[in-house]
Amino acid sequence: MAARKKAASKKKAARKKTTRKTAARKRLTIRKEKRGLEASEVVITSDEPALRPLAQEVEAAGGAVIGAYREPFSGKPLLLASLPREAIEPTPFQRDLSPTHTKRLAAKIEESGSFLDPLIVVRGAEGGFWTPNGRHRLAAAKVLGLRQITALISPDEALAFRILALNTEKAHNLKDRSLEVIRMAKTLAERHPRAKESDYSSEFEAPELLTLGLIYLENGRFAGGAYSPFLKKVDRFTTKTLPKSLLAREGYAARLLTIDTRVKEIVGALKERGFDSPYVRNYVVARINPVRFHRAKKGETKPPMELGAALTRMAAAAKKFDLGKVRERDLALVAAVSSD
Repeated sequence: MAARKKAASKKKAARKKTTRKTAARKRLTIRKEKRGLEASEVVITSDEPALRPLAQEVEAAGGAVIGAYREPFSGKPLLLASLPREAIEPTPFQRDLSPTHTKRLAAKIEESGSFLDPLIVVRGAEGGFWTPNGRHRLAAAKVLGLRQITALISPDEALAFRILALNTEKAHNLKDRSLEVIRMAKTLAERHPRAKESDYSSEFEAPELLTLGLIYLENGRFAGGAYSPFLKKVDRFTTKTLPKSLLAREGYAARLLTIDTRVKEIVGALKERGFDSPYVRNYVVARINPVRFHRAKKGETKPPMELGAALTRMAAAAKKFDLGKVRERDLALVAAVSSD
């Protein structure tokens, strides 16, 4: 009895310790020093030299300047304006439009009676105005028949390539993010062919999104989520120029699609044997993942294996996959981990 009480006490103490650690991770760390501009420094006029050409373009497009200010964090000047809806286009590398989300958004705006959020806008590549983060609001405005849209216009055209940081109106899934990143990369490769892939690491967010993006362009139904853990461990940004890096990645994407063809065959064979779990694909991909047991050390940046070598080993493992070694308990474990 005493031993059981002691064991229960230890478990309770361990749970409390875990709870404290979790709470510490969730606690916000607030900077002590104040940053950014004072109120008096924020106020400027549209005659600011950096904004004057923008103001002229707004008026030429049939819009009107409402005001101007310095963004309080960086101090960069922004123009607040009203623009004709037709004058604004989404960036061409932005995620695909979701009609369902657009209709829902338009209905909510109609219900509230207010279109409050301004679109962030920059100059387009060939004139006009682009929005990097307002595709669905722009489409909703079209559904509602709005004449004008309020916009925050920045003279910083590079803002168009910071989609993932700006777009918060509808959560990105893996496919959305990957397609946006690869479209950005292709556009940048044309505009800046000598730039290195690693120069845009913040814009691209993660190297595996480039590889997955190329696959999604080829196959929109690709199960990227199953391969993402593998790619996260072995895919890295390169110092090659963008055109060369994309060419290399096209080769990696083609190899991964070939591996996936074999994975589909294995999954089909397992389902014929009665393995109907929705986690069969994840299980198979995990089994052929050559780096599945690798745990990165803190601060480690070098991959445990180069992407090309990892794909070679993964293809070999897929080829010799033994269906007879699959057990129900293995699939149950994958299901538990996936739903964690």
